[in-house]
Amino acid sequence: MTKKFNDTIIRAYKGEKTDYTPVWYMRQAGRSQQEYLEVRKNHTLFEITHNPELCAYVTRTPVENYHNDAAILYKDIMSPLPAMGIDVEIKSGIGPVIENPIRTIEDVQQLGTLRPKEDIPYVLDTIHLLTTGQLSVPLIGFSGAPFTLASYMIEGGPSKNYSETKAFMYTHTEAWFLLMDKLSDMVIDYTKAQIEAGVHAIQIFDSWVGALNASDYRTFVKPYMHKIFTALQKENVPLIMFGIHARHLLLEWNDLPLDVIGLDWRTSIQEARELGVTKVLQGNLDPTILLADWDTIETRAKAIIDEGLQDGKHVFNLGHGVTPNIQPATLKKLTELIHSHSGRSIVSR
Repeated sequence: MTKKFNDTIIRAYKGEKTDYTPVWYMRQAGRSQQEYLEVRKNHTLFEITHNPELCAYVTRTPVENYHNDAAILYKDIMSPLPAMGIDVEIKSGIGPVIENPIRTIEDVQQLGTLRPKEDIPYVLDTIHLLTTGQLSVPLIGFSGAPFTLASYMIEGGPSKNYSETKAFMYTHTEAWFLLMDKLSDMVIDYTKAQIEAGVHAIQIFDSWVGALNASDYRTFVKPYMHKIFTALQKENVPLIMFGIHARHLLLEWNDLPLDVIGLDWRTSIQEARELGVTKVLQGNLDPTILLADWDTIETRAKAIIDEGLQDGKHVFNLGHGVTPNIQPATLKKLTELIHSHSGRSIVSR
């Protein structure tokens, strides 16, 4: 018999009252799970994402193991870039490495467009598998944001200070705006295709945009984020924004037509509200806390849960992704704590 669909997290994303605080974890699919590690012995990340059955297995396993309230599609933010002509490889211990980085406006002009059904059918097939019988909780789709994608495309890989990216932005303004326009169109097409295939929410990862100050963000990035979220608003699914080191951008995000803002661990729920953030908040336990003793984990998690319950608009998550040294048993125990503690708190109010 098919399990009843649990839409608690979707209602929470919409700002509705729920019976308990829902939870999922960024990078929950993989990293330290034994099932995932076994798969990775014989398959690269891109090989997994190109195999819908295998990718669906990796995506749903953390929900089965931890009893989370949502799954997030297993893939990388680099997944759509090869279709645009970007030669990218995910190298172990390094991350995405791009062999043909963007250097000139001609490089930008030569970028292709993403045709989701032709270029990434395996992503859409994975979504269909998961949402037509394999999951009893919502599936979150996602994309990298234009700035973060551009940072990899210009730097040629991960960066500590994004100096090449910012220099390109400042000195090749016409090329930068063209790149942002092309990437925002791609993100819209990519995420719309995921929604059409069945995902129940979309998270946009602008992981590295905190490298910009607020003024530069408003000039060089925000118009394109507004374009993306305005287009996606019509799809009637919750829209989530997340980045790190971005406290100074929270009000800029709050101004966008989105539903949820993800906090990293540097800014508390209360602090975000005092700044003037009104959106539903997601977060924000420091992942490294999960390497401490259970008493410490419990104390820190309960504080966030209680703050979220007092606030009334909160979905629990980590302040960044699960790291490889976090034990699956800890994540399962944390999920149980979040559900039980928030449920009791609601009943007692």
